[in-house]
Amino acid sequence: MSAPAAVVFDVDGTLADTERDGHRVAFNRAFAAHGVEVFWDIEHYGHLLAVTGGRRRIVADLAAREECSGEAADEAALEEIAARVHRTKTRLFADEVRRGAIGARPGVRGLVADLVAHGTRIAVATTGTRAWAEPLVEHVLGVGTAEVAVYGDDVTRLKPDPQAYDLVLARLGLAPGEVVAVEDSAPGLAAARAAGLATVVVTNGYTREQDFAGAALLREEFDRPAPLAAAELGALVDRSAASVARRRHPGGPAGPCSRERTGKGVSWSGEGAAPS
Repeated sequence: MSAPAAVVFDVDGTLADTERDGHRVAFNRAFAAHGVEVFWDIEHYGHLLAVTGGRRRIVADLAAREECSGEAADEAALEEIAARVHRTKTRLFADEVRRGAIGARPGVRGLVADLVAHGTRIAVATTGTRAWAEPLVEHVLGVGTAEVAVYGDDVTRLKPDPQAYDLVLARLGLAPGEVVAVEDSAPGLAAARAAGLATVVVTNGYTREQDFAGAALLREEFDRPAPLAAAELGALVDRSAASVARRRHPGGPAGPCSRERTGKGVSWSGEGAAPS
């Protein structure tokens, strides 16, 4: 059993628990700064997380509000409001990150140290804006720890589209079967699996009730009940390779008198990297 060649981490909710008391608060401050009479409480913001990308989240919420029905008919007007609010929100959140107000989730730094000790390359795939995500990655992981980092500025399609993961794999120069993704949400899981990666999901308070069918491993914490370690992620790569081999040769060589198979195929059990 060996460690994976690389591990690709999501940022929001994965490396750090950023959403409830980080992004949400910054969004509300930005709404107030621009005179937009919107306040996202904890529960409502949790529902909005189904929409990936902060600017898209603002547009979706404003379009659904009765008081914004006039603007909703004018998509360009909504986009302009969202762009202004999101720029302010990004600046406010980046300020919080730079002053060290947001730390790593428990167990993250221990896992990364174990991976590095085993020679595993570290990468990041997030659709968060570079302005805040890059300083957060450097604060949580240490400057230079992430060999490859793809941010929202680098892609045109957000998760659950696999573009961010495809770009990371290309920059690493590795095949999907050599790499493990670590995510916290259903859209992130879908993106990683579509790119062919075995995916560990470590949920948080906002994502625990989401559907994680197809995850190679599902946990609620990095450090409990036992710390997640390099060897456990390496085992996922080994199981993924074995699963691929079974699907390519499901019954071994067929004898000359063997009956034709029923065509039902091999069901996907959640191990490894087969895309759904």
